[in-house]
Amino acid sequence: MLNPFKHHSIYLAIKEISNEYRSSIKELCEIAGIARSAYYKWLEKYKDGVIQTFNHELIEYIKSFYYATNGILGYRQMTIKIRRECGFLVNKKRILRLMRILKIKSVCRKKKRNYIKSTPQVTAENVLNREFTSSHFGEKWLTDVTEFKYGAHSKAYLSAILDLADKSIVSFALGNSNNNELVFKNFNDAHSKYPEAKPIFHSDRGYQYTTKNFKAMLDNAGMIQSMSRVARCIDNGPMEAFWGMLKSEMYYLRKFHTFDELKKPSPNT
Repeated sequence: MLNPFKHHSIYLAIKEISNEYRSSIKELCEIAGIARSAYYKWLEKYKDGVIQTFNHELIEYIKSFYYATNGILGYRQMTIKIRRECGFLVNKKRILRLMRILKIKSVCRKKKRNYIKSTPQVTAENVLNREFTSSHFGEKWLTDVTEFKYGAHSKAYLSAILDLADKSIVSFALGNSNNNELVFKNFNDAHSKYPEAKPIFHSDRGYQYTTKNFKAMLDNAGMIQSMSRVARCIDNGPMEAFWGMLKSEMYYLRKFHTFDELKKPSPNT
């Protein structure tokens, strides 16, 4: 016996396939083992409420799966996971639409940053190697910089350091430029707060992290430098997932007109 929600998902699948491919309702109902009368009864009497309820249910699954996998699921992989683990016959276009409403996407996306092209002075191996679990605070730190827009055409940049033990933010720095000063300040704040910490310090290959000065700061602090491989954003997956969660919960829902307004919500609030 199918549970009610699986019935709803079948009805929705029939509706979407029929609309998208102009398939026969009769044939689709026969394939699904659903009586046409039951489908039309659902369509006439319950469509609006069921769709709304079902979308809310899907949204909760999408959010749960997205953050549980550190944001690596795009809409295609999300659709497959929901079909397999929830038994819902959902269309990938519906999942894409709901993920857009939530403003979440796979961490493997093009980042909108003002990169400074330069030859790296220092590079490091991927020491972390996607070992995203940690038994205690101060063992593994991730870092990255993300961009925010405010006002008409202004931009701000947030640098943050995340501890993998509890996914807490160790320190952060917000500024108007994505430069060495921003990243170095963030690092110095973290080291000042936890001078005894000697974690694996993982980043992407942004120009700030590949300078000799930054390498010297890590060496002086007794930290081990680790870098993502070229074009492998998932190597820093939990950090990217944090940005997605932060923006979904604290940025996309508001309009920011000034830098001071943008400063009010912060990673530790």
